[in-house]
Amino acid sequence: MIMISLCMIVKDEEDSLGRCLDSVQTLVDEIIIVDTGSTDKTKEIAAQYNAKIYDFVWINDFAAARNYSFSLATMDYIWWLDADDVLLEGDQQKLLQLKSTFDTSIDSLAMNYHLNSGPDGQATFSMKRNRIVRRSCGFQWHGFVHEYLVVHGKVVPTDIAITHKKNKVHTTRNLDIYEEHRAKQTAFSPRETYYYANELKDHGQFDNAVTYYQAFLDTKQGWIEDILAASCKIADCYEGLGKIDEAMTAAMKSLEYAVPRPDSVYRIGRYFMLKNAIEQAIFWLSLAAKLEAPENWGMQHKDYSTWLPHLQLCVCYYRQGDMEKSYFHNEIALSYRPDDQSMLNNRKLLLPLQPGNQ
Repeated sequence: MIMISLCMIVKDEEDSLGRCLDSVQTLVDEIIIVDTGSTDKTKEIAAQYNAKIYDFVWINDFAAARNYSFSLATMDYIWWLDADDVLLEGDQQKLLQLKSTFDTSIDSLAMNYHLNSGPDGQATFSMKRNRIVRRSCGFQWHGFVHEYLVVHGKVVPTDIAITHKKNKVHTTRNLDIYEEHRAKQTAFSPRETYYYANELKDHGQFDNAVTYYQAFLDTKQGWIEDILAASCKIADCYEGLGKIDEAMTAAMKSLEYAVPRPDSVYRIGRYFMLKNAIEQAIFWLSLAAKLEAPENWGMQHKDYSTWLPHLQLCVCYYRQGDMEKSYFHNEIALSYRPDDQSMLNNRKLLLPLQPGNQ
C-alpha cells in the first residue's frame, strides 16, 4: 500500500478545514498544513488532526506556497486539497481501495473536481485535475494566481471525485494580485491573460475583460478549452453591457474553433430569443439540449444541455401559443431541478392549458 502526504495551504479556514480533514484523515499517512497568515483558529483545528503545521510568509504567489508545502512532504505520493474541498463517502471508499492496489508506476493520478451539483447530488459543473503525484518526480507549481501543477510521465485518470464546498465570500484578492503584477509590467503568459480576464469579468469590468480575452485569443497559443470558454465569456460580457448583437457574434465565433458545444449553442439560441427570433431560437436551443460536451479535462457545465435549454424552449413555445410543447419542455427542465420555484409556477400556469384540461 502506498503512503500519501496530504499537502494544503490555508488561511483563516476555521469554518471548513475540519470538514475537509474529517473526510480524508484515514486515507493519508501525513498531513502537511502550510499557513499563510491565519488570525482565526485554523492552526488549532489542524493540530487536532495531528497535522504538521508550518508558516509561510505570504508573498502574493500561490505557486510558491504550494511548492513549499510539497517540499515538506516525506511520503511516496503527495495529494493536494483546498480547505473547502471534501471527499464524499463513496469517493473515500474508492480511494481506499485504489490505495491498496495502487500501480506504483503511476506518476500522477487525476481526479474529477465537482464545483457545483444539482438537487440530485450529481455534478453539473466539473473538471479534471492532477491530484496525487509521485514525490520523487519533483513536480512544480506555476502561476502566482490560478496556479497549475506541471506533470509528465504516466498520468492516469480516475472516477474518484473531490467535491468543492466553497463557503467564503468572493473577494478582490486574485484581481488585486493581477493588478499588482500588471503595475510592475510583468509579462503575462497566455494562460495568465485568460485568467486575468476572468477576474475582470467576475468583478463586472466587462469592457476590460473583453480586451484581455481578445488579447488571449490573439496569441493563438491557449488551450482549446480556454479558447472556447473565452469566446463564450466575451459573449457574456457583451450581454452584460447590453450589446446583444456583439454577444451573438462572440458566441458564433466559438464555432470556428471546434464542433458545436452546448454552452455556445445555448447562448446563440438565447440571443435569438432576446431578438424575438423564436424559430431560430428553437432550432439552436433544441440542438443544445441534444449535445453532450466531449469527455476531456476541460470544464463540464451540464446545465447548458439539460434544464437551461428546456426552460428556454418552454418560453419559446409559450410565445408561439403552443402550450402543449411549452408544458412538455418545462416538465423536462423540472426533472433536473424539481424544487425550482419558477418552473413550478410554470407548471401551475400551463397545466390547465393542456389538451383535455381546458
